[in-house]
Amino acid sequence: MTDWEKLESMTDEDIDFSDCHEITPEMAKNAVIKRGLKSSEKQSLTLFLDAEIIHWYKQNEVAHQIEINNLLRTYIKNN
Repeated sequence: MTDWEKLESMTDEDIDFSDCHEITPEMAKNAVIKRGLKSSEKQSLTLFLDAEIIHWYKQNEVAHQIEINNLLRTYIKNN
């Protein structure tokens, strides 16, 4: 569970970025800002995933539905 009070009291100097990749100018150049679609533009789907995939998303506190949607959108766009 996230300790929001502790997080809000941290300064930039308190944040450990040692496991974060540096953002290069090339990465920034290719950045895309995406706005969410209206809920009426989305459809519900039951999707069965391997247990280790679900476990990874939960362990890393990633918004899995949004991230999987973005990964599939990127895959489609690049193929």
